[in-house]
Amino acid sequence: MVKKKPTSLLPKRPIDLITEPFARFLRISAASGIVLLLATVAALGLANSPLSAWFLGLWNTTFKVALGPIAAQYSLQYWINDGLMAVFFFVVGLEVKRELLLGELRDLRAAVLPVVAALGGMIVPALLYLAVLRGAPGSVGWGIPMATDIAFVVGCLALLGPRVPHGLRVMLLSLAIADDLGAILIIAFGYSTNLHLAALWLGLATILAIWTLVGLGVSNRGIHLALAVFSWACIHESGIHATITGVILGLVIPAHPKVSDTRLGEIITRTARFMQGEGWQRAPERYDLMRELETASRKSISPLERFEHELHPWVAFGIMPLFALANAGVLVQGSPFGSPVALATMAGLVLGKPLGVVFFSWLAVRTGLTRLPEGVSWGVLAGGGFLCGIGFTMALFIAALALEGGLLDVAKVGVLIGSAICALLGMVILHLTLPRHISAGGREGV
Repeated sequence: MVKKKPTSLLPKRPIDLITEPFARFLRISAASGIVLLLATVAALGLANSPLSAWFLGLWNTTFKVALGPIAAQYSLQYWINDGLMAVFFFVVGLEVKRELLLGELRDLRAAVLPVVAALGGMIVPALLYLAVLRGAPGSVGWGIPMATDIAFVVGCLALLGPRVPHGLRVMLLSLAIADDLGAILIIAFGYSTNLHLAALWLGLATILAIWTLVGLGVSNRGIHLALAVFSWACIHESGIHATITGVILGLVIPAHPKVSDTRLGEIITRTARFMQGEGWQRAPERYDLMRELETASRKSISPLERFEHELHPWVAFGIMPLFALANAGVLVQGSPFGSPVALATMAGLVLGKPLGVVFFSWLAVRTGLTRLPEGVSWGVLAGGGFLCGIGFTMALFIAALALEGGLLDVAKVGVLIGSAICALLGMVILHLTLPRHISAGGREGV
């Protein structure tokens, strides 16, 4: 039996007729992947159209931000990749912390399979990339095929519907989270240069101040935002990629609410008694009780859950598509598909990723460390391994850090083609290996 979402008791507003259909679309699992795909197609189309010069030049437009004597002037693409993507990595940090403390990764035995599979899915693609290039120009991009794009993976699983076993869904999502953590470490230690310790320590001290203020109960978002921007600027100047600031901030956000469900229930019960005539006679007393209920309701949601819920639509439907528009546009007709960098990238994604995921999973199962999730066969896992080869967002991001010029262009081509092949092969394999019909609330899945 499918549970219906409780109907809101709040009064309807005229604007709800417009916003509610849009909000329902945002809650569809595959929606973010669809929007990201459309942005990618648009970027490729515009980059290879008569508007190519305007479109590609748009992202090189410079913008200056100044605060007194302190000023920063970078291209629009740079502000997106280093500034807005810090918010993306903040949400990634929140997701990692949630999984480590509250999700599947909190149980060491349950976490073994996705973590080991993620490790194999990072090591084998990197080695295969280096093996194809053999020291040729572009070998510094070894981190490009190591990451998984969770938005596209979720979208592909959603298209397969109830045929996807819960065990595979949980494993792939946990694997993608572990993958993201690995990519973060790669960015921090593999693609950071000219370290300035004074700026780094100042940035970390600012993050510590944010953590302290949150712990003390200071909830002023203006103060938090100002300190977060300052910490971003410090870490940017330190030589470590500035987006790491977002990850660290995500990891220090509290994961537990200040008010428990039990305490909230007591406050609601007491307030209900007073509203039924058992209490106050004066307006100030009613005001105090309602404000207490308002505060308790707000604090019954953890800061981690609140930030993740509120920022996810902005990241999934704003920042990531904008990143795709700024980075996926490449002149395909001028890009040599047989370039060693493009071939190495495709080999890492199409061959290395599924091979690493399946082989390392087999080793973990064979040695008795873990077992396959219920309903997941080796064929199904192979299909999931190919879906993990959809690198896209993180792969393009690392490519932009590692390479430039013509090498960056051919790496982008490799990422786009390799991710498309992995999506196609993964969907075909899962379509062939998953059961044709799955009972879902008494109905047959397609």
